[in-house]
Amino acid sequence: MKNLLSLETLARPDLEQILADAALFKADRERRARRPLAGQSWVMLFAKSSTRTRVSFTVGIHELGGQPVFLSANEIHLGRGEPVRDTARVLGRMAHGAIIRTFAQSDVEEFARFAGIPTINALTDEEHPCQILTDLFTFQEKRGPIQGKVVTFVGDAACNVPCSWIFAAARLGFELRLAAPQAFQPPPALLARAGGRILCTEDLDAAARGADLLYTDVWVSMGKEAEAAERLKILQGYQINQRLVQLAKPGALVMHCLPAYRGKEIDEATFEANAQTIFDQAENRLHVQKAILNWLVTAPPVAQRRA
Repeated sequence: MKNLLSLETLARPDLEQILADAALFKADRERRARRPLAGQSWVMLFAKSSTRTRVSFTVGIHELGGQPVFLSANEIHLGRGEPVRDTARVLGRMAHGAIIRTFAQSDVEEFARFAGIPTINALTDEEHPCQILTDLFTFQEKRGPIQGKVVTFVGDAACNVPCSWIFAAARLGFELRLAAPQAFQPPPALLARAGGRILCTEDLDAAARGADLLYTDVWVSMGKEAEAAERLKILQGYQINQRLVQLAKPGALVMHCLPAYRGKEIDEATFEANAQTIFDQAENRLHVQKAILNWLVTAPPVAQRRA
């Protein structure tokens, strides 16, 4: 049985299979010839709000022949204090798989251990593997292999999205630059554990110079609302804007995992100038989620079976 809990534990061949299959699912969407979830019910257990993740998994499960069952944490006994392991042992006897969006990474890992069904991390405070798989797919769809390229992340570099980028860089051999104030840089222990070519710097211009991809995320992540005023004060200036784009490589992509707060982490003009890429990125959540689901429940890659 396979799980997708972290990019740190996802082997490179599996990562590459998911990306290759995502392209096939996107190209063949209207045919819907592959239904690996036929007759299956997949639980979507969300403790955090969601737009793209919820819709892409709901539609993806349906298009693969399965039935999504959405559960908000405050609607079930988990929200009233039932241990994660008990909820997992119940759902594991009824559902064929689980997609979990919550706060603690340890909760997703505990659920997978006790449920005994394929489990997907759809976001925790520590990682967002589904998003970064989508970002890798989007880059490679538009620019080819990411190996040897330069990716620059701007903003809060200690949150879940850049942390998953760190593991991706180590897996796929590209340079990752994290431009952030010192207080918002990832811990040295994480960087040492991941390996790879990772640069942490407060020098925004140096990080952007010659980059193939400029990427940002919100300054105030879910669960950090009480820190909003202080975060906005410290992160002010760590913005992707027209001036910064000029420092990147000609034709560099600008990406944002959404939702976007224009005038903060990205300015209005830069967002709109790159809206095609950003909303292609958002659409690609669907195709990548389908590839992830397929990888979890089938042995041979779609690409091999098609050949």
